[in-house]
Amino acid sequence: PPELSILNNCSPGQLEGLCSFLQLSTCPEPFLVRFCSWLLALSPDLSYTSAAVLAQQLFLRRVLSLTQPPSRHLLAALTSFCSKYSHPFCRVLVAAVLQEPGEGAEQTKLLCELVEECLEPHSVQLVLSQVLEVPLSEKLLPVLQAVLGRQEVLPPELLDLLVLTLCQQAPAFATSLNFAQLVTAVLTVCQSQVS
Repeated sequence: PPELSILNNCSPGQLEGLCSFLQLSTCPEPFLVRFCSWLLALSPDLSYTSAAVLAQQLFLRRVLSLTQPPSRHLLAALTSFCSKYSHPFCRVLVAAVLQEPGEGAEQTKLLCELVEECLEPHSVQLVLSQVLEVPLSEKLLPVLQAVLGRQEVLPPELLDLLVLTLCQQAPAFATSLNFAQLVTAVLTVCQSQVS
């Protein structure tokens, strides 16, 4: 709809107010899918800041409250949004999931799925750097595994940080099968870069 061009003319505060007024954070998921498809067709593209505000308003509450796998509508909306605005999405949503206390099994599975299937290579690297900024936990090992599963060539500084983190954390994960699989994956995927 032509009215959506207003999204390009709002300040971040105005955009938050508009999202709140339209109740986008609680709108039915089928509408969320349609709204995201409209966002993809928007010209010009949203600014980074506007996309970050929308990622927060549209998805943050829904993703953090997941206690079972996301519905196909929510997954379709997330995939659609990530296809164009993966960088602001990662900055907002991945950061929140990583800082969430507790197991967060559904959030972790969703994050792995997005890394494996939706995110651009530069966004996958962003996810990796975000994971390495927080204390490593059993919950985060599958995310690192998903990043390595993409078979992307990692920048040397990011690979060094990953290897250093794994070396430092090894004693804490001495009995973890996931950690052993992750180390094996690093040695397999990055063998030309790891001495």
